[in-house]
Amino acid sequence: MEKTIYLAGPEVFLPDSQEIGHRKQALCRAAGLIGLYPGDNGPFDSNLTMAELSRVIFVTNLALMRRADIFLGNLTPFRGPGADAGTVWELGFMAGLGKPVYGYSNSAASLLTRTRAFDPASRRDAESGHWLDSRGLVIEDFDGGDNLMIVESLELFGGRLVTPTHPPVDPDRDLDAFAACLRMIAA
Repeated sequence: MEKTIYLAGPEVFLPDSQEIGHRKQALCRAAGLIGLYPGDNGPFDSNLTMAELSRVIFVTNLALMRRADIFLGNLTPFRGPGADAGTVWELGFMAGLGKPVYGYSNSAASLLTRTRAFDPASRRDAESGHWLDSRGLVIEDFDGGDNLMIVESLELFGGRLVTPTHPPVDPDRDLDAFAACLRMIAA
């Protein structure tokens, strides 16, 4: 029986989300896996209120995650220096279910590097040696690709954060790191 993979990530917000989802599913099939793409859940009843639609999407994605054997999340920075909050929640949910979690990011830069670029007023505190953001809060510096809870979850419950050796031309749509994760899962 083929393993199923929940394909999480912020590409569900892109205008060509369905095309990207279908490309990911084709790569999964080529690796002998079944990709469950949350963007395939619709269309939803157009008479739903926004609150009802929100609940339907949430419950439908929960069902997909419970059905999946494995989690594979796109943790490329989204609307800031870190991964998409919804994808991170899903990663934690799947790890909590005891399922293997894998992730990739189309940015090889550390969270510290990305946060400093996002917040140019960040500075190194002379007394503690810590990097502080413009609000005076410590910027996590474990040389990881994202928050330690994300990186450690991947390391302990599946694989590791896969990143590119060269920055992709289109980080929102590039699937090289995704394909590398699939090869890790298939092995």
